[in-house]
Amino acid sequence: MDELVDVLDEKGRLTGESCLKSKVHEKGFYHPTVHVWCYTKDGLVLLQRRGSSKKSFPLKWDISVAGHVGAGESLENAAVREVYEEIGVEIAPSELIKIGVFKTEHKHSQTFLDREFNHTYLCQLDAKTKLQKQISEVEDLKWFALNHFKEWINQNYPDLVPNSNGRYEKVIQEIASRL
Repeated sequence: MDELVDVLDEKGRLTGESCLKSKVHEKGFYHPTVHVWCYTKDGLVLLQRRGSSKKSFPLKWDISVAGHVGAGESLENAAVREVYEEIGVEIAPSELIKIGVFKTEHKHSQTFLDREFNHTYLCQLDAKTKLQKQISEVEDLKWFALNHFKEWINQNYPDLVPNSNGRYEKVIQEIASRL
């Protein structure tokens, strides 16, 4: 879906401009996104396998939930919305624990340069929580042991979205500190 998103400068500050998500990617403008990592108190982490029609990293295992922040939308509201849209779980903003912001850049093609500031959160769920994947965006949802996920990272597992800026290591460290 093409939606309006805010444009950021190279330091992640609002420029006062917004444009369609497709144009942000075409022009390579920085923009905010939210990443929500769902985990259990028993050391499981929820990963989603991206849909086959995704322009970036189709069918790769990725963050539990990720999405763009709508123009003028708060980060927490975007995270809550994306959790509901992608995995069908209602959460409150108070259930989100912000662990950092990561600047990422991926050139997928000549007309698709993804330059984001990923506002990254943790959210504890119960592994028995009923999940409902968003058919248009998500191929599969699966709980993995945190150690299994760590092995994937250490082995540069090819079915995992490429890691950058130590994001995965930071997520593992933050989840492990809460177990």
